[in-house]
Amino acid sequence: MTAAQLPPVAPEVTATLVENLSPRLRKRLDAAVAKLGARPAHRDGDTVTIAVDDETDLRLHAPGGVVATADGITCGCLLAPACVHRAAAACAAPTADSAPEPAGQPAPEAAEFAPHPDDTGTSTSTSTDNCIDTPTVHAPDVAGPAQRAAADALWSAAAAVLEAGVDGAGAVAQASLLRAAHTARLEQLPRAAGAALSVVTLLRAARAGDPSYRTAELVTALAELLGTAHRVGTASGAELDAVRGRARRPYSPDGSLRLYGLFTEPVVTASGHGGVRTWVAGPGGRLCTVGDVAPGGVGRALGVADRAVRLGESALTHRELGRAGLAVSGATVSPDGRLGAGKGVKAVTARGAAWTEPPLAALWETPPSQQAARALRSTSRYADPDGGGSDLLFLDVELRGAVREPGGTCLLAWCDGVPVRLAVADDDPALAHRDNLMLLAGAPGARLRIIGRLVPALHPRLALLACSHPTGEGTVDLGFDRLRRADLPVPDARTHPALPEPGNAGAHSPLHLLERRVEQTVPAGRAALGMLGDVSAEARRLRRAGLPTAAGLLASLCASAAQRERDPFGRLLPADTDGFAAHWLSAARYTSAVSESLCAAAWEPTQGGPAAVPSKA
Repeated sequence: MTAAQLPPVAPEVTATLVENLSPRLRKRLDAAVAKLGARPAHRDGDTVTIAVDDETDLRLHAPGGVVATADGITCGCLLAPACVHRAAAACAAPTADSAPEPAGQPAPEAAEFAPHPDDTGTSTSTSTDNCIDTPTVHAPDVAGPAQRAAADALWSAAAAVLEAGVDGAGAVAQASLLRAAHTARLEQLPRAAGAALSVVTLLRAARAGDPSYRTAELVTALAELLGTAHRVGTASGAELDAVRGRARRPYSPDGSLRLYGLFTEPVVTASGHGGVRTWVAGPGGRLCTVGDVAPGGVGRALGVADRAVRLGESALTHRELGRAGLAVSGATVSPDGRLGAGKGVKAVTARGAAWTEPPLAALWETPPSQQAARALRSTSRYADPDGGGSDLLFLDVELRGAVREPGGTCLLAWCDGVPVRLAVADDDPALAHRDNLMLLAGAPGARLRIIGRLVPALHPRLALLACSHPTGEGTVDLGFDRLRRADLPVPDARTHPALPEPGNAGAHSPLHLLERRVEQTVPAGRAALGMLGDVSAEARRLRRAGLPTAAGLLASLCASAAQRERDPFGRLLPADTDGFAAHWLSAARYTSAVSESLCAAAWEPTQGGPAAVPSKA
């Protein structure tokens, strides 16, 4: 049995089942989860049956696809309903998020987060006993006691995970996070609740040995959770609205739009979802997307690309829309540019535009460094989810050939005085990304107009998504369209000058000395960091490189990890998990900010490089 065979379970259901276990059974819970994973499972409609042994069956009933109550999990063993099997099944199953939005449908505006009368600690009154008007005093928009308590619970649960590390954050620690996430959602803190669910999902992937798991992703999720939980108690006004987040994506009316197709990309997620996203642009260069993503994996992504777009009366498929145009009336758009497909939206097919024609040509006129800075604002690890913006870059490049890296092969190109590495957007062999990139690597000297997604790194790097056709006719969606060798120009016999090394300070920055300690804490916990001993040599190296703040954060983090107080009898007192979490969060946010600054600096043109490459598109 795998987690994908089980229906999602609501967070509060998992938390309730674990909390109802006796202390003895809680100690056996992780072993029970592993044992249950080796048992066969059978699905019959909305019910999944797991054979615990030859005589006992465990059933998960999921009407609507989600186990929403504790009664939805039943066991036939003699200890039921107080057995460990029900809790183990809930911990082994995927965690259900909030109700999913229908594909292409607009979500209503989230409810306004008005303070409860007793949330602010102050009251307002007006007197009617005399003719003098008493001015109304409005309390500032701050989090109420219930929201602050929910945020504190999230902080404590996340700090406990950081204290124990991945190896120690078993089902009980995960259940504490799920309970805190459920409480936060009830208190209208969906952003923090979503971050907690992400941490739980990544913890389970790490403990299960999932090959797609990356420690950096769990570092980001934990830092997002801790940072958001901390800011709930300190933010106010518009900042508090951003910290609270929204339970569903808001769509606002946007009148009539004239849109021009850019390209279509496949979307395949680690959770088993698949589909497509088609990018379009308006006259002012505003980017929007039309998507269709649902469970199904890469097979669904390949099939949906040739299905009709769910937008008004348009009969265009996604791949056709990527090269055509739309006239939309009654449009609704989310802050991140997604087009809604409600009943009031009407759309008809219209003429598209080539990448070299207005209004699309203007997308390639912005200098690469400015585009990279804009993309970094939207791809920041801790960016506001409703902040909008796009992580796409539009560049004119000259190809230089393949470059081998530890993680594979990428394509080297020159763009406006900057050497750029073009990587594969998705390595799935069913998609055309890898084959197309390898073919393009065999055409040094070719000049192309490309679209790519920024990959934050200490050198300029993009995930290549689309390009102008090497023959100059049309465009290529690199995830779907397959180039042929006959499409490529004959390689230029002239020798191309070697590309200079990127001239940015990040190429040899010792920031990794702090980054690796931040990442080391997540799998191993606080105790492993506390055993490092003296880190003064690493701190001196950071100071010599002009990073005194990093040196101070490193010293404070390691000192906090090693600090353990004793009582008058010499016994160790409980560790200060909150203090250590605060030091770790400061270091994680600092390294992220400096890395983003170094990435932006890497996109500045180098002195003496070739002139900007003209487009052949």
